[in-house]
Parts: sequence; C-alpha cells; structure tokens
Amino acid sequence: MERERLIRTSKFLSKHLRHEPQRLGLTLEPGGWVAVADLLQGCARAGMPLTREELQEVVAGNDKQRFAFDDTGGRIRASQGHSVEVDLQLEPVAPPPVLYHGTPEAAAAAIEREGLRKMRRHHVHLSPDTAAAARVGARRGRPVIFEVDAAGMARDGFTFFQSENGVWLVDTVPPRYLRRV
Repeated sequence: MERERLIRTSKFLSKHLRHEPQRLGLTLEPGGWVAVADLLQGCARAGMPLTREELQEVVAGNDKQRFAFDDTGGRIRASQGHSVEVDLQLEPVAPPPVLYHGTPEAAAAAIEREGLRKMRRHHVHLSPDTAAAARVGARRGRPVIFEVDAAGMARDGFTFFQSENGVWLVDTVPPRYLRRV
C-alpha cells in the first residue's frame, strides 16, 4: 500500500474505532473490540473500501501500534485514545518511576498551571521515554516535554494502566508532579 493511503487509512480507522464507531454502523464490544468483517463492511459503505490484507498492513505498519487484533484475528480495536464510552478492560499496573508527556509549545503554560487533564478522552497519555514524548508533542508544532513523577503519583494513590502498545494511561496529572524537561 502506498504511504499516503496507509496514513489516510490509519487516520480513518483511528477516527472510527476511537471516536465515531456508529458512523460505520459499529458498536464497540467490551475491550473496544469490533469484528473485522463488520469493520470492513462499514469501511466499504463509507466509501473507504479496504481488504483484509490492507487492514493487516495498516495494523502492522502503524508506527505507534494504535491498533491490535485479538488472538483469533477476528476482532480489532484501537489500543487507547477513545472519546466514546468504552471499557478497555485494562488492569492497574505499577508505573516506572518517571514517565513523559509531549505537547505542543502553545499548551505548555496551561499544563504548568493546571496539570494534565484527559479532556475528551478517557485518560491522559504518557510515554515511557523522551523520544516517544517528543514525537507526540511534535504533531502540532515545536514539542515541549514534561517529566512526570509517576512514582510519587502512585505513592499518593493515582492508578496507572498500560495499553498494549506501551502507552501509559492515568486520569490526571496535577502540576506538582510535572517538571519541564
């Protein structure tokens, strides 16, 4: 699949598996799963026909591993980032001592004042290293990286989860746990 179509298809899948499944006639099952056959039919109805092989290529080639197939290969989901109500069935996990959050420079001052909030999503997304955080922050301009005192948050009772693709998730990060890198 050519690079442009790969990117366009990945964005289309993100939009519909994370934010608007109903537009493709999909209902997210527990865990965020949908049947691959239903997804492919919905894509075709929406004017974005996709073969099973192309879907596998998008899932395998996504740099952030945003999507995952279940063990049978018959269901697919977005790993995290949903704005629709869904239980991803993630178990709490003890975080590493430090995590990172990348953001565009324009948002940095508000984050320093208010901390990190999940906004329209289910969780705040944190990265395991500065390189991943920089990639996230660079999507909308010059990135600013914040170090998160995850150990301190865990000690203070905050609950962390980790998605299949290694993204750390938490409900909020108050400003006292943040330091600009």
